[in-house]
This record gives sequence, C-alpha cells and structure tokens, in this order.
Amino acid sequence: MCFMEPRMATSFSVYSPNIAETKVMEGSGSYREEPLVEESSKVDEKRRGGAKVASLLLVNQALATLAFFGVGVNLVLFLSRVLGQDNAHAANNVSKWTGTVYMFSLIGAFLSDSYWGRFLTCTIFQLIFVLGLALSSFSSWWFLIKPSGCGDGNSPCMPAPSFGVSIFYLSIYLVAFGYGGHQPTLATFGADQYDEKNPKEKNSKVAFFCYFYFALNVGSLFSNTVLVYYEDSGKWTLGFLVSLASAVIAFLSFLAGTPRYRHVKPCGNPVMRVAQVFMAAARKWGVTPANLEELFEVDGSESAIKGSRKIIHSDDFKFMDKAATITLKDKQSRNNPWRLCTVTQVEESKCVLRMLPVWLCTIIYSVVFTQMASLFVEQGRLSGNQKGLTELQRMGIGLIIGMLAMVASGATEILRLRHIIPGQKSSSLSIFWQIPQYILVGASEVFMYVGQLEFFNGQAPDGIKSFGSSLCMASISLGNYVSSMLVNMVMGITARGQSQGWIPDNLNTGHIDRFFFLLAGLTAFDFVLYLFCAKWYKSIKFGDNGDIGMQEDDGVNSKV
Repeated sequence: MCFMEPRMATSFSVYSPNIAETKVMEGSGSYREEPLVEESSKVDEKRRGGAKVASLLLVNQALATLAFFGVGVNLVLFLSRVLGQDNAHAANNVSKWTGTVYMFSLIGAFLSDSYWGRFLTCTIFQLIFVLGLALSSFSSWWFLIKPSGCGDGNSPCMPAPSFGVSIFYLSIYLVAFGYGGHQPTLATFGADQYDEKNPKEKNSKVAFFCYFYFALNVGSLFSNTVLVYYEDSGKWTLGFLVSLASAVIAFLSFLAGTPRYRHVKPCGNPVMRVAQVFMAAARKWGVTPANLEELFEVDGSESAIKGSRKIIHSDDFKFMDKAATITLKDKQSRNNPWRLCTVTQVEESKCVLRMLPVWLCTIIYSVVFTQMASLFVEQGRLSGNQKGLTELQRMGIGLIIGMLAMVASGATEILRLRHIIPGQKSSSLSIFWQIPQYILVGASEVFMYVGQLEFFNGQAPDGIKSFGSSLCMASISLGNYVSSMLVNMVMGITARGQSQGWIPDNLNTGHIDRFFFLLAGLTAFDFVLYLFCAKWYKSIKFGDNGDIGMQEDDGVNSKV
C-alpha cells in the first residue's frame, strides 16, 4: 500500500547526477517537489539563433554530404576495381560500412544529449570526419592506386599491400564515425536555433527540416554526378581530395556561426534516467500506482531534469507510474533515484516506448531505399548504358510509394531479361526504363525521411532530442543490415543444386525481379503494422507556457 496519509508539511530530498537536487514537500495528501538549487536556463537567454545562423548549418550539411557520398557512392566499384574484391564481397562490405555509419549516429546523439551538448559534439565529430577523409586520400594515393590511373574498368591495379588496405579501411570507418556522429546532432542543433515562443520562428523550424533534407540532396547530387564521373574514370584520389576539401569548407562554415549560435545545455545521461524508472517500478511491483495528484513531481514549468521542461502525465503504460508513487520506504531511503522518480522522468521513458514501434516500422522502408544504391545500380549497368499532412501520414505515404517502387523495379527487370543480347551480359532495353522506379523511390524518400526527421525530433522530450533525430539514421543503418541479411537468406534458399539463385554474379541468369516483388510484399505487410502503430500512438505536445502535455489519439500528429 502507498503511504499517502495527510499530515503537516514535511520534506525529504532526492538527488541524482542527472537530476537537480530537490526538496519534496508533503501536505494535504499530495506531494510536490521544489528545487534546492538555482534554476538552470534551458537556453542561453541572449538573443542568438534564427534563420540566418541556421542557414550556415544547411551549408554545412550540403558540403558534408557531398564529402561523405564522394567516398560512399562509388565505394563498391573502388573495392572491386582497386582492391580486387568480387561484386558480392564488395557489396556486402559496403552494406556493413553504410550500416555502421548510421549506427554511429546513436553514439553522437548520446554524447550530445548527455554530456557534450550539440555544438561540441558537432565540432569533435567533424574533426574526425576530416581526419578520415585526409587518411583515405593519402592511403589511396600512396598504397592503392598503382599504377596511376588504374581502377577505371580497363586498367587493373597492382595487388595492394595488406598494410595499405588496413589504413584505407581505418580511414573509411573514421569517415563513418565522424559523419554518423555529426549528422543527427546537426539536425537537432539547427532546430535549436528557432525560438518556439516566437510564432514566426516556430513555423520556420518546421520548414528547417525540409531545407535540411534539400541540402542533403544538393550535396548528394554533386557527388552522384560530377565526382562519380571522375572516380569512374580512374581519378580516385582526385575524388577523395575533392571530398576532403568539401569537408574542410563545411567545418569552417560551421565554426563561422559560433558567436551567434543558440545553445541548449545537455540534460545528463538519459540511459541512466530510463534505467532508474524501470528499476523503481520493478521494486514497487506490488504497489498500486497513486492517483495523479499524489505522484511525485516538481512545481512550475521546469522539471527536475536539468534543462528540460515538464511532461504532463499520460494514462498509458500505467505500471510505470509506480516509479513516481511515494511509499514509506521512499521516505526512509533518502537520495535514492532508483526508488523514486518524477512524473517527467517517467513520461520521458514512456515517450521512448511509444516511438519505438513506429521506428521499427520504418526499417523495412530503409531496406527498400538501400536497393537504390545496390541492385538498382547493378540493374542499370546491364541495361546497355553505364505540413498539410501530419508526420505520421507522410511516413505512411512514403511506405506506400516505396512499395510501388519495388513493383516498378520488378517489372523493369522482367523487361530487361526479355531484351538480353545473345552472347553478351548487356540488354538492349534502355536504361531510361529505370526512371519510374527512381522517381518513386525519390518521392517516397521525401515523404518518409522528412517526416521521420520532424516526427522523432518533435516527439522526443528535451533531454533526448538528438536521440530522436538519430532514430532516423539508425533506421537506415538497420535497413542496410536487414537488406544484407535478406540477400543472404534468399541466396541460401534459392541457390541450390544447379540453380544459381535469384541474385547471382551474372544477373542475367538470376531473378532479382522476384527479390523486388518480395520486398514489395514485405513493405505491404509492414504498412499494415504501421497503421496499427500510428493509430495507437499518442503524440507529445509542447504548450505555450513551456509545459509539455500529452495529446490524445485524435491529435494533430497521430492522425492517420
């Protein structure tokens, strides 16, 4: 039973490294929490931020993306032409590398939210990014591109020394670490530059994610056209040097805004806070959750979590309210956050649980998107030519269009196989038949990834904003791993006896059309699951007074 007997006001304190020390006042059958230390400002109150300084971050995003894809977009060809790997081995290595890039985003988000803050995190990871690009340029020139100009598809390269190969792999994983750790934090840092109390800036913040995605595609477009041309002709080191120069300029443009950036202070270790909630709830498993008025919470708009606003109590995941229910033992064991947590801390953990099902439903879409950089390219090389809508609604539309892209890809492959030139690997079918599938994937990406950026950043509590942005990149990461796993499973099942399987080295003897149709079916099933998750989801609402309240199922973001 909970100890809720009304008495004269008494107090005890609770302390955690992630939470401001507080004094709990008991009286009249309810409990409130008052800070014992001076209030910490969530944002530097000097007039900073705004659209002008945020534009520097967009420039940084475009140039950093150009640099990253300058290495990544032709990495399969580099591994096969320069290092002599077969197509399957090279594609698998690139899938693992790409997946690792986006998994590193979780590390960057954790350090940003917990200890370093957005600015320092972006600075450190961009330095690592530049170092990796410098090392890749040096290693390719000094160890791998021998003789000069090799790796153009006609002139083979000499066998590379194992030390040189190791240096190159170290360099591209430094690139992965730097770019992955910097990306989600940069998106969140850009959103921080807009003051939500200013209606004009609040609307601009919504548009920022669209511009952020546009900047990404501008950088990617240059890499996929100009840089690809030079690298494909054997000028690999030049391509890497251009990427290095772009990364250096990106870093300088980022530093240029230093005096004008608006900074949000880190809120402490969110993993520890979530663990405390579950531990406190587990210790009180036999306790009946208290009524809302009797749960442990702080007065005012500021929560006990340093630099984070309050989150109003929600009715789902009721068992977690046990962590904020005050018992007699809580009074006797002072300074123990592993037994007693505030409502905001509990709600922060609930927010994570709510977002995870929606996030899991985006992974299959990332598998679909991965094909644009792998099987679409292989298919094309054999074709004879080298806020009207809510965030959840947009993501759902992205899934549907992604499914249609896989259907179009399968149909194109059926046509390509019918036009194979006898005795040759190529097909007489024009590469322009691939245009519909690329358009569909591009359109689905606009809906899905911009929706994801807005959704996960907007729905994450103040203490885990960068983590919210990193979920978008982590989805891409797992999509690459799942894609690699699916390819291996399909080949393991279909390549038996005399059959070479659906995705052999010579695609003319395979059936990647069936693989595309398989992905279309998986996406359709994933969309059904997504509908249930989106309908169930309760979105978080930021009030005008600085409080964060829960919005019911018919809220703006949860409509489907």
